[in-house]
Amino acid sequence: MAETVGFASGDAAAWRAALAAYDRRLAALDKPDLVAVDSFYRHDLPALLRCRDPDPFLAKPELVRLLQWKLSRGKWRPRLMDFVKGLDDAVVESASRKAFAALPDLRRAITELTVLKGVGPATASAVLAAYAPDVAPFMSDEPWAIQRSTL
Repeated sequence: MAETVGFASGDAAAWRAALAAYDRRLAALDKPDLVAVDSFYRHDLPALLRCRDPDPFLAKPELVRLLQWKLSRGKWRPRLMDFVKGLDDAVVESASRKAFAALPDLRRAITELTVLKGVGPATASAVLAAYAPDVAPFMSDEPWAIQRSTL
C-alpha cells in the first residue's frame, strides 16, 4: 500500500497507511532532534496541558521546545528562538492562560499569545492546537492574515 495519499482522497486505508509511515518518514528526513521534538509536540505537550485543566498554561521551557519543533519543520529563524528564550516565565504563563481561556474564540486566543515577542500567529496556532486540536488548527501565517482581512 502506498505511504502517500492525495489530500482529496477518501480512501481510509490509504490514510491509515500514510499515518502508520509517519514516524519512519520523519526519521528519514535526518534532521537533528526532529524526532524527539515532534514526539514532545504530538504526545507529551498535549498531555501536560490537559493535566493542568481547568486552568491550563504553557511554561516557558515548553514554549521553547514547541518553537524548536516548529522551526525544525520549516525555515530556521534564530532570532525567533532568541526572542522566546528571552521571555519572562511569568509572562509566558499568563499569556497562555489567557489564550486557553479565550477558546473557542480562536481570534482572541491567538491575539493573547502574539503579545509574546517571537510568537506569531503560526506559533500561537501550534500552542493552541496542542491543547484543543478540535477548535484550533495549526496553520501558517498566511491563513491568519486572510482571515483577519475578512473580519
